[in-house]
Amino acid sequence: MDEVIQVTQWFSSITPRKKAKLFFFTTHADAPTPMVGSNDVDTHEETQLPLATTVALHNFKNIDEFLKKKVNTFSCYNVIENEITKTDYEYLRFYSACKYLDVVPPFLDLEKKSAIQNKFEMTDEERDYRLLLDSADLVLEKVCDSLKPAGVSQMWTALRKDRNLIRGVKTIEIIGFFVDPNPTGIKECLFFFIVRHLQMIKKINRVNTNRLERLIAQCDESSACEEGKTIDFIIDSLRFYPTELYPFGFCLIMCVIEGRDGAMQEIEKTMEISRHLGMITHTEKNPTKETIELVKKELMKPKYQFYSSFTCWFMSHGDSNSIVLADGETIEREWFLTSFPDISTFQLKPKVFFMVSCRGANKFSLKGDEFEGQSATCDYYDIGSALIRNRMLDITDSVRDISYVQPMMDTLVAYSTILDHLSGRADTHGSIYVDRACVLMSENISRGRSLTEILEHLSQDLHEILQETMDEDRIVYKQACHYDSFFRKTLKLPYTRYPKEDVQSAPQ
Repeated sequence: MDEVIQVTQWFSSITPRKKAKLFFFTTHADAPTPMVGSNDVDTHEETQLPLATTVALHNFKNIDEFLKKKVNTFSCYNVIENEITKTDYEYLRFYSACKYLDVVPPFLDLEKKSAIQNKFEMTDEERDYRLLLDSADLVLEKVCDSLKPAGVSQMWTALRKDRNLIRGVKTIEIIGFFVDPNPTGIKECLFFFIVRHLQMIKKINRVNTNRLERLIAQCDESSACEEGKTIDFIIDSLRFYPTELYPFGFCLIMCVIEGRDGAMQEIEKTMEISRHLGMITHTEKNPTKETIELVKKELMKPKYQFYSSFTCWFMSHGDSNSIVLADGETIEREWFLTSFPDISTFQLKPKVFFMVSCRGANKFSLKGDEFEGQSATCDYYDIGSALIRNRMLDITDSVRDISYVQPMMDTLVAYSTILDHLSGRADTHGSIYVDRACVLMSENISRGRSLTEILEHLSQDLHEILQETMDEDRIVYKQACHYDSFFRKTLKLPYTRYPKEDVQSAPQ
C-alpha cells in the first residue's frame, strides 16, 4: 500500500484527544533539543503554535501537519552510528508515545528504533517502551484527565489575569481570553498549552510545580473536577516525585564481600526488593575507587536520562568519616555522597542512598533492666488561620527561580546507624538493617506508602531489636538508623509488585 495512503488512514483512526496527547508527549519540554537551556522564546512559541491555533479555531489541522511532518522525517531518517542526534531522541519519544496511546503506525520502522537503541547502548530490559516515556508528562496527563473542560477554562482565565505569566508571548493572544474547551480534544490542547507555556517561561519543571498548583487551586471544585476527583486530590498528585509506570528507576548495588560475613545475602535481598519495585538493577561486588569512577562515567551516558529515579545501596565496613573498599583503601563518605547527585542525567529526579556500614565503634549497650526506649512529643502549629497567614512573608514570583539547583537537592541519604556507632550484622544473613529495610519495603508495595514513611517505620523496627557483639564480651546493644533528606517532593513506592519474570518479559 502507498505510504501516503497508510499515513492518511493512520491519522483518521486517531481520536482528537489522543492526537493532543501524542503532540504533548512528542514535544516533551526536557528533550535534548536546541531549545533546552535556551532563552529563545520564538523557538518555544513555534512549538506552541499548533496547540494555540487548535484551541482558537477548534481545528486539528496544524497538529495533524506537525505529526505528519514528524512521520515523514522518521521515514526518511537514516540511522548513523556516530553521535546521538536530536532525531534519535525524537524517534524514541514518538514511538513510546504511540505505543502508550495504542496508536503505533503500521509503517513505523521498528528496525530503526532498535538501531537507535543500540546507539544508546540499551540492554534488553531498557528496551521496554515505558522507559522512554517521561514520567512527569504522564502525571500531567492524569491531572488533565481529572479536570473537566470548565476546570481547564478556569485555569486559563486565572493565567490570563496574571500579567507576569503572559507578557510578550504572542501565542497567548492567538487563543484569546475566552475559550470554549468543550469540543473533543480541545480541553487537552488548552491544558497542554498552559503546561508547556509555564515550562517555557521557567515557572514550572518536573519538581517545581507550585505555579501550576496555584492555577488549579483557583478553580471551582463543583464545576472543575471529573466525578470522584477533588481539587485537593489533583494538587496532591503533583506533590509526589513523578515515577509513573515501569521502571521505577535505576538501582546500583555496591557491596564489599571480603571480610563481611553474609554479604552475598545482602546482595540477594537488595536485588530482590529492587526488582519487586520495578527497578533495573546493576551490581558491583568488591568495588574499588576505580570501580566507582567507572560507574559514575557510565551513569553520565545519555540513556540514563530516561530513568525517573536513582537508588544506590553501598555496603561495606566503615568509620565515622570513611568507608572501606575491597582493596582496603578508604574514601570519604561525604566525597562519595556528593559526587553522584551532581550527575546531569539524574538532575531534578529523586536520588536515594542507603549507606550500610559502621560509623564508629560506640554501642548503645543495655544493662540490667534498661530495655525501655524513650519517646518524645512535638507541638504542631496550625498555619491555616488567617491571623498567622497575615504574619507570613508575601513571596512574589519576581524573587523565585527554578533554573539553578543545588546539586544535593532531591537527594535522600539513609544511614544504617548514627554517627560514631556500630552497624550490626548477622553471621549468615549480613546487615540487619538491610534485612529489615527490604522486608518493610516489600510489605508496603501496593499500599501507597512513601519512602520516608517506611524509613520511619524501619527506625522504630530496628531500634526494638536486641543485638549482640560478636567478640568475647558479647555485649547486648541497640542500633539506631536515620536519614538526611533534601527531597522537595514525596517519593512513593509503586502500587505494583514486579515479579522477576514480568520484568524480563516486559513489552517492547
